[in-house]
Amino acid sequence: MHALVTADGLIALVTLTAMEIVLGIDNVVFLAILVGRLPTGQQAVARRLGLTLALGLRIGLLLAISWIMGLTAPLFSVLAWSVSGRDLILLGGGLFLIGKATWEIHDKLEAEHGEPGAAGARGAFLLVLIQILLLDIVFSLDSVITAVGMANEVWIMVIAMVLAMLVMLVSAGAVSGFVNRHPSVKILALAFLLLIGVMLVAESMGTHVDKGYIYFAMTFSLFVEMLNLRYRKKRKPAA
Repeated sequence: MHALVTADGLIALVTLTAMEIVLGIDNVVFLAILVGRLPTGQQAVARRLGLTLALGLRIGLLLAISWIMGLTAPLFSVLAWSVSGRDLILLGGGLFLIGKATWEIHDKLEAEHGEPGAAGARGAFLLVLIQILLLDIVFSLDSVITAVGMANEVWIMVIAMVLAMLVMLVSAGAVSGFVNRHPSVKILALAFLLLIGVMLVAESMGTHVDKGYIYFAMTFSLFVEMLNLRYRKKRKPAA
């Protein structure tokens, strides 16, 4: 804990907290889309439980830093591609994210929905939690590796992750409500998840993708959509 009272410790804490919040955006978006399929009374519980699981996973991985770093060691080779444990996790997570986002877009645009019964709601809640847990593993791995690269003290990493998770807990409800109220924003969010899935697959195959480009594209697309929403809102009274 003594590292926190130094200038370098404070700078590392603030920088890492901000970075964890940015990295957590995709987690919150994915969470919003998943819990949006649940009955209203279950959504807040699923959001809190999902984010708590994510925080627990990240702290657990931090306490096993040596194991995390060992995941970068090659396990086997396919032609010129040396495959590590981290690569397999990123590849599986990326493919899952691409498949899930594609399925959700199809479901949103093409499928017809009925009202689920009590048994169906319980089954859906469990299924959503399983999917949240699977993606938490992928997002947590990315988050922890970033944290290890930015700070030397485990306490700094843990506090930064807890602070970032508190921000996400406070904002998750508002993000979920906004995404679910605006179908076009939901489709845009699913497109973001497709983009992140492609990035994870590329990273798993050794192609580094600068996340700055990804986040810039997401921010610009969201800005354009906000303009569209504002334009449509202004036109409604006139119509």
